Amino acid sequence: MIRFENKVALVTGGRSGIGQAIAQRLRDEGAHVFTAQRGEDLDFDSIPANFDNFSTPSQVINTLIEQAGKLDILVNNAGMMQEAPIEDMSVDDWQRSLAVNLTAPFLLIQAALPHLRKTRGNIVNIGSIEGLGSNPGHAAYCASKAGLHGLTRAVAVDHGHEGIRCNAVAPGWIDTDLNVDFIDSMDDPAAFRRDIGKIHPVNRTGHPKEVAALVAFLAAEESAFITGQIYTVDGGRMAKLSLP
Repeated sequence: MIRFENKVALVTGGRSGIGQAIAQRLRDEGAHVFTAQRGEDLDFDSIPANFDNFSTPSQVINTLIEQAGKLDILVNNAGMMQEAPIEDMSVDDWQRSLAVNLTAPFLLIQAALPHLRKTRGNIVNIGSIEGLGSNPGHAAYCASKAGLHGLTRAVAVDHGHEGIRCNAVAPGWIDTDLNVDFIDSMDDPAAFRRDIGKIHPVNRTGHPKEVAALVAFLAAEESAFITGQIYTVDGGRMAKLSLP
């Protein structure tokens, strides 16, 4: 299927994990894909980016336009997580989480809007089920992802009349390299995999390509009447009540 021929896409944090799967899926379907993150991405045209610096987002968009001439699809995927109880979290750590997970997407969207207006392009933000619920010690992460979900709706409302759509995907437990390494660090990885699988009605965790498939659908013309929505990709985890 070639849905993105002659389209230019930017995927932040596209060098690994979910971002890499998204970048690969868009490229497989014909897009010219750029990624932006710390360090070089040898698989795609990459733009070095440090997203806790507020000048970076506009620089990334300007560089992409200089190289590609236009922008059709923006995928805000880059993010970070810090674990700490609220009482132990410094203001600096709190602000850094919000800077990377929420302010950077806002600034990227702000810089991209003039170009997306020309192409009637669209935006897909990568939120989280932790923007809907919370795991312990994730206050900053949860707040930033909930904010990103809200930003998604606001952009859809404010810019829909210009032909710009904005949706978000909220993944649950996905088997990225980071999560796989975390499981492998456990005393009994096999037991942990069984336990984590049991909290999902589908009895397993997710794969990056499954998130990428939904992102590709939302970025394509076939979803032209969908905007301002948050799509949960979690194997039914958020739908399952705990036992009484």
